[in-house]
Amino acid sequence: MSLSEFYNTHNGFKTRIVLNVRDSKQTVVGAAASALYLIKKREVVAIIGPGTSMQAPFLINLGNQSKVPIISFSATSPLLDSLRSPYFIRATHDDSSQVQAISAIIESFRWREVVPIYVDNEFGEGILPNLVDAFQEINVRIRYRSAISLHSSDDQIKKELYKLMTMPTRVFIVHMLPDLGSRLFSIAKEIDMLSKGYVWIVTNGIADLMSIMGESSLVNMHGVLGVKTYFAKSKELLHLEARWQKRFGGEELNNFACWAYDAATALAMSVEEIRHVNMSFNTTKEDTSRDDIGTDLDELGVALSGPKLLDALSTVSFKGVAGRFQLKNGKLEATTFKIINIEESGERTVGFWKSKVGLVKSLRVDKVSHSSRRLRPIIWPGDTIFVPKGWEFPTNAKKLRIAVPKKDGFNNFVEVTKDENANVPTVTGFCIDVFNTVMSQMPYAVSYEYIPFDTPDGKPRGSYDEMVYNVFLGEFDGAVGDTTILANRSHYVDFALPYSETGIVFLVPVKDGKEKGEWVFLKPLTKELWLVTAASFLYIGIMVWIFEYQADEEFREQMIIDKISSVFYFSFSTLFFAHRRPSESFFTRVLVVVWCFVLLILTQSYTATLTSMLTVQELRPTVRHMDDLRKSGVNIGYQTGSFTFERLKQMRFDESRLKTYNSPEEMRELFLHKSSNGGIDAAFDEVAYIKLFMAKYCSEYSIIEPTFKADGFGFAFPLGSPLVSDISRQILNITEGDAMKAIENKWFLGEKHCLDSTTSDSPIQLDHHSFEALFLIVFVVSVILLLLMLASRGYQERQHNASPNLPNDQANAAQEEVNEEGNVGDHIVEVDTALVRRKKLTSNTIPIRRVAPLSRLKSA
Repeated sequence: MSLSEFYNTHNGFKTRIVLNVRDSKQTVVGAAASALYLIKKREVVAIIGPGTSMQAPFLINLGNQSKVPIISFSATSPLLDSLRSPYFIRATHDDSSQVQAISAIIESFRWREVVPIYVDNEFGEGILPNLVDAFQEINVRIRYRSAISLHSSDDQIKKELYKLMTMPTRVFIVHMLPDLGSRLFSIAKEIDMLSKGYVWIVTNGIADLMSIMGESSLVNMHGVLGVKTYFAKSKELLHLEARWQKRFGGEELNNFACWAYDAATALAMSVEEIRHVNMSFNTTKEDTSRDDIGTDLDELGVALSGPKLLDALSTVSFKGVAGRFQLKNGKLEATTFKIINIEESGERTVGFWKSKVGLVKSLRVDKVSHSSRRLRPIIWPGDTIFVPKGWEFPTNAKKLRIAVPKKDGFNNFVEVTKDENANVPTVTGFCIDVFNTVMSQMPYAVSYEYIPFDTPDGKPRGSYDEMVYNVFLGEFDGAVGDTTILANRSHYVDFALPYSETGIVFLVPVKDGKEKGEWVFLKPLTKELWLVTAASFLYIGIMVWIFEYQADEEFREQMIIDKISSVFYFSFSTLFFAHRRPSESFFTRVLVVVWCFVLLILTQSYTATLTSMLTVQELRPTVRHMDDLRKSGVNIGYQTGSFTFERLKQMRFDESRLKTYNSPEEMRELFLHKSSNGGIDAAFDEVAYIKLFMAKYCSEYSIIEPTFKADGFGFAFPLGSPLVSDISRQILNITEGDAMKAIENKWFLGEKHCLDSTTSDSPIQLDHHSFEALFLIVFVVSVILLLLMLASRGYQERQHNASPNLPNDQANAAQEEVNEEGNVGDHIVEVDTALVRRKKLTSNTIPIRRVAPLSRLKSA
């Protein structure tokens, strides 16, 4: 059909392709024999075929040797690329092109485990490496690979499916052809594996050929998702479909027919392009005198047109019925896949996958958005619209074996006891109650049992690292207890979210650090504040000097030493509010009021701080920092079996100085003996254990710097366990609610919150920063007063210069009256009050050389 249509529309072409058809009998040997016959006997310049990926390897090598291009429209296995033959042309999509679409579906529904079910041949195995790589990128685990032979009986298929039922994974990816796929889904339907909770995804090996599977297969596949090759509707495709329906009736035109149509067209265009090239074969006969060494390959010729035809095929480009035909690296590239939901009535499109966008509801979407990534509503197996969570605990599955540490102390967290009569372990503690609460709130039932990590005689079997490693080895299905989340442990297990406080700290005894000594009165204020205060007194003295010098005549007439002593005596006497002498200047009085306010606050603060230092007991750590511990060489305690031992060695502490303890009581005893008697002077442990210890001995110990990072306690499970995400969500639920508080009150009732009560390394002192605002106020007020004084003085001088002089006779009369002895009193009063009130004159204006004593004035 392709060649007929092509040559009808291209009458001017000088070449014509003649088809030589050979039936491969759908076998590998038949395909090899047919290809050898066509090349050797018919000397064909190209072969369109083979039909399957299993038949392709021999044909590819044959074409490479004879330089005859092998053009396949149906060999889709990615493994064929490993043959690296330039003469193999894949006029179709290989199976790896749909892997990203499958990965996007898995990621969009947040499934964490899958099981691929594939046919056990080259076609089925070819997609696996690409699936593994794609799933690793999104952190999805392939729990198991189920290979089913093409020749397996129904009983063998059923046995394999029963094996899958015993696994928790419920997401299956099926990659096989329709004949085996229809049998698989029929048996899965029979054993109820297409019920609620299951997820089945088929590749285009089945989805592209749904039409040949029959109605019964559609019923068995109800709820299955499929990834199907998508061809955009074009006039070329519609024209071919019309011709196909006219010729073959109800049989559906599938994707492989479209690729075969375009492959023949591409070959016709390429042959026309090399029409001037010699199309014959170069046959070289070899010496085969001995019949026993001759083969059919001995006289295999080489097509002279092969290299040119290969170049023409590699560059040919046209719009075909399957879209743009243009080879890249010897094959067609896929850019779009259709996501279908199979129902009893047929398939329904629920979305698309585009190489540049990802999952979308519609092809019109060209940009990534959260809403567009969601597919249309899907009917899942079991005829439900609720998305399966992707895994279940099988009803016939064994109980989860949960390891718990055997501890000799700190039993508030985990305690393992055994009934001597029944020999049944009983596990209790804070960590156990948290785990039980979490599991009781899971959306599904999980059966589990606690297995103590101990020896037959009841002793601890090993460290926490060893317990975690045994989970990795598969001896246990999880580990519950006061197991700290560490980076090195995360290489072997997956941890759920932490449920305890985090951090590792040093704990040391405290001592009475109350300040004593003859200089204790200087301690309330820092050195800087003492200097600022002294400078302020000097500054106030200088400002008082300036103000009083302008207003007080008696102050001006004093000797310089008297002036200095008067000013600074006045300034410092304000400290005790003992300044008795009234100020002559208004500005001095304002400044003193503000300064006394500042001194009141400063003295009261000083008194309160000094009282606290002398009366309140100050408990200080015996050691202030971790570096002091390392330098002093004292003994350090750590909990038996804890990872803190390795941390201490990493911090270069002498291993011979490290002592172990198992319980808070043992830790207390070691502290009491001290390093000199074989005890310890510090302990290095996690915050949770330190809180438990300080609940009893809060006032005797303190935490010192620094605090080291740690992620707290977490539940450990095997790598990739689907339980981790669900348990983490439940941990968040109980920690945000009241359940966690109730559990803490049960096991740590009466705990004192001592972690924040540690004293500082130095006594509390008042510094200059606390009084910056007050000193700034004094400075600003003094500057304002100085400016006002200068402005007032300038104003008075301008007024004096502008006033008229007194008459000469009046001034002379006044002078005579002053100089007369015995008649001064009345005139002095008159001149003094009248002139000063009217002219505001001073003694400089009217010079009074001599004033009679008041007694003489009265006697006169």
